[in-house]
Amino acid sequence: MSYPLEKRELVAEAPGLRMQILTLAAGQEVPWHWHSEVTDTFWCMDGPMVIEMRAPREAVELAPGQMHAVPPKRAHRVTGKDGGRCRFAILQGIGTYDFQPVGG
Repeated sequence: MSYPLEKRELVAEAPGLRMQILTLAAGQEVPWHWHSEVTDTFWCMDGPMVIEMRAPREAVELAPGQMHAVPPKRAHRVTGKDGGRCRFAILQGIGTYDFQPVGG
């Protein structure tokens, strides 16, 4: 799935593992989705940023230097706090990457 980002930087990619740095401009988001196999591990670089999750509903706010992991099969979305800009590293693995969108 494609969604607008200010910037996407691929740091490293190997079978079953990918590391990227994503920058969300004000008002942008990584929309609601889940993954079959991979864990998304987020490291906030510039923020704050918010990771919203479902089942159960939860929101985690990360300041620069903080991290949080979202396990496989848990729906989540990412935004800057209050719709602001944020930049974060994301490690995705181990497993086959997929992006399963869900309604907001």
